[in-house]
Amino acid sequence: MVEWSIHYYPDGKAVADDQVTVGIWYYDEEDDFDEEAAYFQDVDNYYLSKNGESDDYLIPPHGKLMTQGFHSFDHPVRLDSWQPHMHLRGVAMSMEIFYPATGRTELVSKVSNWSAGWNHSHTYEEGFQPLVPVGAIIILTGWHDNTADNPWNPDPDQWVTSGQRTGDEMSHAWIAVTHLDEEGYQKLQAERKDSEARTVAILGKVEPND
Repeated sequence: MVEWSIHYYPDGKAVADDQVTVGIWYYDEEDDFDEEAAYFQDVDNYYLSKNGESDDYLIPPHGKLMTQGFHSFDHPVRLDSWQPHMHLRGVAMSMEIFYPATGRTELVSKVSNWSAGWNHSHTYEEGFQPLVPVGAIIILTGWHDNTADNPWNPDPDQWVTSGQRTGDEMSHAWIAVTHLDEEGYQKLQAERKDSEARTVAILGKVEPND
């Protein structure tokens, strides 16, 4: 099933109707079986909210707002891609992983200078997708700017609420996730360590220039 949602916003400029395209890649049944395909993969919507309480928020005129969302799984996962989604007052979003066992927080991705004109899906390179163990917490943080300093802001004198209209605000992220079991997680971890060790060994053989 393919499902999508399109947002339009009148800006006084005439444009053609064919502004949206979708591409689907088909693979031959004879292609080699991919072990990782045995794990369930999905793309879902992960919400951010004000103070972790509710998705219903107001941004006052000439004001700013930070939203956050906390998400965890009862099984290990691999993050394959990340797409922040906000509207005209959105200016930045980050994704971190908090590891309760060590107290360490790792910054995975951050989009500064975010633009409502470009909703990019950031796909992680093969072999470098973030691996999230059981118990770790994904922290999503978004920043909104309803002041005149925000060049995308159509009217800083307005109260801005959450909603579907482009003039309203949203704060969530679409994340593609591969749902692993412990065996699959440990296998990917071992492959990463082996790849890092081989890279260090190769670099160690490179002699510095005279």
